[in-house]
Amino acid sequence: MDFTPTELTPDELELQADVRAFLAQELPRGSYDPALGMGAGHDKEFSKKMAARGFLGMALPKKYGGHDRAAVDRFIVVEELLRSGAPIGYHWVADRQTGSVINRFGTEEQRERFLPLICKGEIGFSIGMSEPDSGSDLASVSLRAERADGGWLMNGSKIWTSDAHENDWFVCLCRTAPVEDGNKHQGLSQMLIDLNSPGLEINGIPFLDGSAGFNEVVMTDVFVPDELVLGEIGMGWAQNTSELAYERGGPDRWLSTFGVVEQYLALYAEGGPYAGPLSDRVAETLGGAVARYWGLRNMSLTVARMIDRGEAPSVESALVKEMGTR
Repeated sequence: MDFTPTELTPDELELQADVRAFLAQELPRGSYDPALGMGAGHDKEFSKKMAARGFLGMALPKKYGGHDRAAVDRFIVVEELLRSGAPIGYHWVADRQTGSVINRFGTEEQRERFLPLICKGEIGFSIGMSEPDSGSDLASVSLRAERADGGWLMNGSKIWTSDAHENDWFVCLCRTAPVEDGNKHQGLSQMLIDLNSPGLEINGIPFLDGSAGFNEVVMTDVFVPDELVLGEIGMGWAQNTSELAYERGGPDRWLSTFGVVEQYLALYAEGGPYAGPLSDRVAETLGGAVARYWGLRNMSLTVARMIDRGEAPSVESALVKEMGTR
């Protein structure tokens, strides 16, 4: 593993200031309820405003409506959005990973169909990876895709599919060939599936407060035409592993709870109910949080720089996700 310390350049700091000015204009403090980072709610109009400022599809090609910018540039934008608790739910997955995966593995027809919509903030994607009873073994896919005239019939279910009830499509990892010689990583493929397809049922999984951001997606003979196969049949595991670098290596998990720490600090800051010298316990709590944030930030920034160099930092990304979640 390689986590080389890195700093933002003057141009990158200028982008950071631009994003902060945008948020100060669109989401001034006190005008909205900050959310917990990547668990924020959907606001299509806010997503479209971000797109109009060039903050969506930043790393995608200009020919599809993107901006040909670096992964680090997107990191800077995302960092500010998560820090402010902005309503990023609608465009989140599409901008974070789906657009890049379609650009890398998709057909020209798929790029022309989906990438401009992602860059405009006009389409929402979910992730179709995890399955019931599989635990953390992502390769134990039982959702089947069987050959049909002009496409595939999907049967099975996915679980923990965030915001499937509000989004439009999802990228689904499925089994297109049976397991042979015990190698579960073979015979997997990815499909682009309309979440409003006939035969597709979305069942909410409620949180303790009664809301349901997670979902179970059940498919019964859902037809997926050949033109919506993503990448090559049988290459789903390699494609999926590449996708996870985008999902895991960013500031998503560790920065999503920043608002809680910020609120904790506000209690002890000037004007707060506990203003005054910090006790040793409070100072240790805040100091520990700051140290962890700064360390994880540098690890995430390193992953973004590795992506910009054309590397595939899957191990580094997995470590950032594990440490950030904890």
